[in-house]
Amino acid sequence: MTMTHAVPVTVAIARRADPARTEEMVAWMRAGTALAESFPGFLGAGFVRSAPGSPEWHVMYRFADDQTLRRWEESPQRHWWLTSAQGIVEHTRVERRTGIEGWFEQPVDRVVETLTPAAAEAAAPPRWKQAVTIWLAFFPLSLTATLLTARFIAGVPLAARTLLMTLCLTPLMTYLVLPRITRALHWWLHGQPAPWRNGR
Repeated sequence: MTMTHAVPVTVAIARRADPARTEEMVAWMRAGTALAESFPGFLGAGFVRSAPGSPEWHVMYRFADDQTLRRWEESPQRHWWLTSAQGIVEHTRVERRTGIEGWFEQPVDRVVETLTPAAAEAAAPPRWKQAVTIWLAFFPLSLTATLLTARFIAGVPLAARTLLMTLCLTPLMTYLVLPRITRALHWWLHGQPAPWRNGR
């Protein structure tokens, strides 16, 4: 039986609304988050405004995997919520982030409101921590691949060996090793107490 690894999915949506209707916009986004919170796999949500008085809003929400995200996006609750803002909100762009893109979200300048604790944790860790995490994932893979290619295909030209290694290592890094190590080090990346200190 083939097993697929669940990868969290972050959805970023750009929306426009009349600045005079800011209170309505905030209330509408709070209502959407409250609905999404009741769905399995919901990991958090938040929104930011491009600048004070700007019509541009950027909304992000995160689900545990494609399947749980799809249940929310295809739900009658979400359909009702979206239609309730017709004539008020214009949707201008939708972006989905998975794999390496989804591990380290970019920080934002003007936070209007953080809706859930999970959204607060979406701020990017320091660059040096990101680099250490990626190195910890890459080093054992690279070492293993180098030893195997030297043992079994030593006669193959260097460029061809390197091509083969990168073709194998890139999906392994993106979908297997990096997701596991970022989950294991989540507490360290975000400056939280170690799990064993919380009695977990």
